[in-house]
Amino acid sequence: MTPVALATEDALSEAIGKRLLDELGPHLATQTLIRKHGSGYLRSRLGSWCQMAQRQAIVILTDLDRAPCPAALLNEWFGQSRRPVNLLLRVAVREAESWLMADHEAMRQLIGVRGVLPAQPDDLPDPKRHLLKLAKLAPRQVRLDLIKDAGAVSSQGIGYNARLTEFVRTNWSPARAAQRSPSLNRARVRMRELALRLSNGLP
Repeated sequence: MTPVALATEDALSEAIGKRLLDELGPHLATQTLIRKHGSGYLRSRLGSWCQMAQRQAIVILTDLDRAPCPAALLNEWFGQSRRPVNLLLRVAVREAESWLMADHEAMRQLIGVRGVLPAQPDDLPDPKRHLLKLAKLAPRQVRLDLIKDAGAVSSQGIGYNARLTEFVRTNWSPARAAQRSPSLNRARVRMRELALRLSNGLP
């Protein structure tokens, strides 16, 4: 097994990253988890990630948010700098929640039969907002976890991360979701390529 570091924005994207790495079986082992709030931290430490990639593979997951496209975000982060071969930066379009909603089968188990699931979640301008809208139609306990209390400052309920990270671990299928999310499909392809290269002992 080859140890891999996983750097993410938050608990939800960390759960997704671990699930994607787990798909690769014995080839990669998530050894180091690095999680802070938001993409700003990830970008501010890009130099450190590049140095780390000289010693071990590192996978970074971030949201596209308001950037025009993944290529633009990558160019913004790296500029003219050379990207280390063992550093893999993948971008959820536009947020990790779009990857979750792309698995309609699992999402129905979470929120029930009410509400229209997006056919192309990568095209949503605000996936998290869309998911919270769907959550208003969900069974009571799911609503309580995902939807914020009246007057709360946060945009989400206090059980949001716990509920969705459990959903990722137990019900969500990256393979099913990748059929509706091109950005997730690209991430899985690149991660498989990384695993294959490392398993073959290539630098």
